[in-house]
Amino acid sequence: MAIDWSGALGERQKGIAVALCGEGDAAPRLFFPPRHAKWSRAEVLDLLLHRLPPDTLVGMDLGISLPFADAGAFFPGWVDSPPNARALWALIDGLCAEDAHLSSGRLVDHPELSAYFRRHGGREGARFHLPGAVHKRGRMRVTEAAQARAGCKPYSNFNLVGAAQVGKSSLTGMRLLHRLDRRLPVWPVDPLPERGSVLVEIYTTLAAVAAGRTAGRAKMTDHAALDAALLELGSQPGRGTGPIDDHSADALVTSAWLRTVAHRADLWHPAELTPELAATEGWTFGAP
Repeated sequence: MAIDWSGALGERQKGIAVALCGEGDAAPRLFFPPRHAKWSRAEVLDLLLHRLPPDTLVGMDLGISLPFADAGAFFPGWVDSPPNARALWALIDGLCAEDAHLSSGRLVDHPELSAYFRRHGGREGARFHLPGAVHKRGRMRVTEAAQARAGCKPYSNFNLVGAAQVGKSSLTGMRLLHRLDRRLPVWPVDPLPERGSVLVEIYTTLAAVAAGRTAGRAKMTDHAALDAALLELGSQPGRGTGPIDDHSADALVTSAWLRTVAHRADLWHPAELTPELAATEGWTFGAP
């Protein structure tokens, strides 16, 4: 299962898409919530907790944590900076408890924590960059450096501005991860279970590149391009024609990609992934 996630305001999100495929080569299919055409974040949480098919590898397109290794803390200089990813999720969900629909406005407007984020209106916090920073995209996790080596162009999860930002979706996603309450393991924060379902962070561009696209042309907006990508991944094509929104296409291709790589031992054991890094920053499944 691949979930293209969204951090936008509001209850129902056109940017959330869920795709599912089984073993074999049948085309992945889109999965919809009961009685609606668009998902809410609460419905995705309910799906993961109560309606997930057995033994499912779930990939969510978001950052499961914030940078830590570069400064030894998520929020260097703040006395209450959490020590690990699970404590970070709990902090975010607690601070944003009154924000509807798993949104995260109270975190980024926090009188102290806002200093670490780049927000709309030219509001770049004084601590968005570390002293001596050499590029403008903000602090990066170790796994995001690995994404860059694979030809991608990741942005900091502290960046909340621009079409390429993933900060908002990551923060809302961390609220969801906290509410899973360990009932669905989140790799590599949790060990990979011997059996059962597990959730991983994905970057849909990695799947698109594996499907024959380039990082700069990762987005697909018609069924012809989608079918070509699915065929490249050993999947049967879908049955659609004409345009398709890029969120649905991302989810469908990434679902098919997960099926092809789920059993690759090297992807579950990245060379740079230490136990400390797993507990703090996590990792993107598929990043070299």
